[in-house]
Order: sequence, then structure tokens, then C-alpha cells
Amino acid sequence: MNLGHELKQRSEKFMKFLTPLVKFCQSNGVIFALTMGIVSRTIILLTLFAVSWFSAVPSQPQAVKAEWGWGVFSAWDSPLYQIIATSGYEVINQTEPGGNVAFFPLFPLLIRGLMNLGLPFEIAGFLINNLAFLGALVLLYNWVETTNNSKAARWATAVLAWCPLSIFGTVIYTEGLFLCLSIAALRAFDLEKYPQVILWGSLATATRITGLALIPAFLITSWQKQKSAIAYLSGLFSGLGLLFYSLYCWIKFNNPIAFITVQHTQWQRQTGFDSQGWLKMIMQILIGSQNWKQGTIVDPWHPLLVLTIAIIGYLLWRYRHQLGETKFDYSFCVLLIILWLIAGDPFLNTSIILGGGYLLWYLRHELSLLAVNYGFCALGLLLASGGTISLSRLAYGIVSVSLGLGVMLSHHRRWGYVTLGFFTVLLISFSVRFAQHLWVA
Repeated sequence: MNLGHELKQRSEKFMKFLTPLVKFCQSNGVIFALTMGIVSRTIILLTLFAVSWFSAVPSQPQAVKAEWGWGVFSAWDSPLYQIIATSGYEVINQTEPGGNVAFFPLFPLLIRGLMNLGLPFEIAGFLINNLAFLGALVLLYNWVETTNNSKAARWATAVLAWCPLSIFGTVIYTEGLFLCLSIAALRAFDLEKYPQVILWGSLATATRITGLALIPAFLITSWQKQKSAIAYLSGLFSGLGLLFYSLYCWIKFNNPIAFITVQHTQWQRQTGFDSQGWLKMIMQILIGSQNWKQGTIVDPWHPLLVLTIAIIGYLLWRYRHQLGETKFDYSFCVLLIILWLIAGDPFLNTSIILGGGYLLWYLRHELSLLAVNYGFCALGLLLASGGTISLSRLAYGIVSVSLGLGVMLSHHRRWGYVTLGFFTVLLISFSVRFAQHLWVA
């Protein structure tokens, strides 16, 4: 009894100590955003280094140990950025663009700048992406607090920080940099700081091709809000980064859209909407990858389980009022997690695109008009990209999706806590896979 009483007293003292700290973090947007970013990055770093120390790379024919050290942050697309930073863009047969021309120049240029100061590629890429990602979290909080409220800002920031795909804001990819620049451009436009729109927008369109969606988003919003000519001009000039890269490709390869051409010639992407890729993902969810690959039902359990989940989901929705809000919420969350365990990555890839589009439409009156326009333009660009590879990662780079989910969760905190818990599990899982050089998203 004495021991229990003592433990209770200590826990109460701890909570009294912790409560002011929590309230301070919530009241200070910068502190909250940085806390979310640093804690989530710490989990990623611990997982990456732990896996690289203890495990082997399954994809290798021999049991090769996962790379230890700064190299753990470099895999898949990262070496392509290293080639650009150290040797420039690849040229085939003197004039034909190589595959790495699909990657826009700002990120490798910044890496080259730090390398000239004596930093190795891995450290330079790690620092740029992580610092930019932390900056993106702070900018997002400030933007959403202005357009919505502090509660929505906290949830949107937490979603962006803890989303499992945020691992690409830590490893040597462009997600952190692009999110930072695109959010800065969007926020500047909403605040009518048009010189900043041109600056940040130009840098964003020099970072990745999805920055192209900023231009129509700015123009459509200017038309809907009947803004002055300066708003239209800033929207157009925000594409200067893309224009300069296009001019470079024109001069070097005699092809101003070489970064698009190589997507089809080198990366085997189709032209326009990839109907076969989407059909494959949907059928993998409904009947299973093995059944889709064989062209017949060799594993009847997958479609039966999916059908059962659909029926249970309908019944939960049909009798949600009788169940009560708490039981319905948790039951539906468990059902979605079971569906993810069955369907895997195709379910995540499909959900983030279709679910993101639905959220933007459903919350169109709560979100900034610019955020909605940018989200739809960017998602439309992805759908027309001619492929389904890495769709979830590219969609994560569209801040409007995280913003929409954050605003929705701010109204349903029970869903929010479950979602963040699920995100944490997936974040660790994705970190393990990346450390083992297995495909992520």
C-alpha cells in the first residue's frame, strides 16, 4: 500500500512537471514543430543505425551487412543525386540525355556547394534535407495557424512529421527541401508577399517537377479571389526554376523537355494516365497479388477476407449510432489496419491518392483556397504522370494532403491518436526496409 501510494505521488509530481512543458510546446508553434520533427527524426535515426549494425541486406545474393555510417542515408535515388553533384548530368552518345536528367538540379547543386566546403556527399545531403524538413514543419504550423487555428496547425504538423513517408525527409532525397520551399511559396501567396512567392516558387520548381503544380494553383486562386495583376505575375514567375532548367536542357540536349522525355525512354513510364498500373493496384487490393499475377484464383482467402471486411465495414457504418462514437471509431480503425495487413503497399498507395483527393474536396470550405487548388493540381499532375511507382512518396510531397488529414483529425482526436500510433509503427517499418535497401513506397 505504501509503495503504491508513493508511486502515485511520484507520478502526480511528474505530471505536474510535465504539464507546463506540454502547454508551452503547444502554445509556442516553433517549439512544437521542432519537437515533432526532432522526436520523429530520432526514431528514424535509431532504427536506421540499429538495423545497419545488426542486420544483413536480403536483396544481396550473399549475406552482406547493411551499410554502417553515413552511407545508411543513401539508397535507391540517392546515388543518382551524388552523380549529378559530383559529375553533372549524364550524356549518352554525346547529345542524348541520361536517366538522371529526370532529377531537377537545385538539391544536387546545394549538395555540391557544401561538398566544396569539405563535407562528404552523405553528410551534405543529410544536413540539407533534414534542416529543410524542420523548416517545413515550422512554416506549415505558422501557415495553418493563420488560415485555420492553432489546433489544426498542431495536428497538420504532427501528421507531416509522423507520416511514415517522412523518412524521405531524413534520408538523401528531395522531400524535405521541396516541402520547405513549396510551403514557403504557398504561405507567401496567402500573405500577399509576392516577391517571396517568386523566390520560393522558383526554387521549388527547380527542385522537382511536381513544383509545376504551383503555377496553375496561383493563377486559379488569383482568378477566384479577383486579385490584382501582381498576383498573376508572381504566379507565372514562380516557374522560373523550371524555365531555367528547361533552357539548360535545350542548350545541352537540344530538347527543352528532356526531363520529361527520359521518364519515358529511360524510366519506362507511359504517356498520360497509367490505367494498367491503377488496375493492377486495385486488383491487388481486392483479390491479392498472387491471384492477379497468376490470372486466376489460386488463393481464395484474400478475396474472401476483403469481402468480409467490406461487409463488416458496411454493418459498422449502418449501425454506428447504436454502437456509439467510441466503439465505432476504434472498430473502424481496427478494420482498416487489418485491410492494410492483407493488402499492404497497394492499399497505402491507393489510399493516399484517392483519400487525399477526397479529403481536399470534403474539407474545401475549411482549408485555404490556395491549399485546395494546389492539392488538386498536384494530384492531377501525378495521375497524368504515366506511372504508379512511388506515387505515395510523391503525394506526401504535396503538403495539402497532410494539411487536409491534419484538419480532419483535429475534429476527431480519437482517430488522430490511433492514426499517429499507426504512423509510428509504419515509420519504424519503413526505416527498417530502407536500411536493408528494400523498396519503400
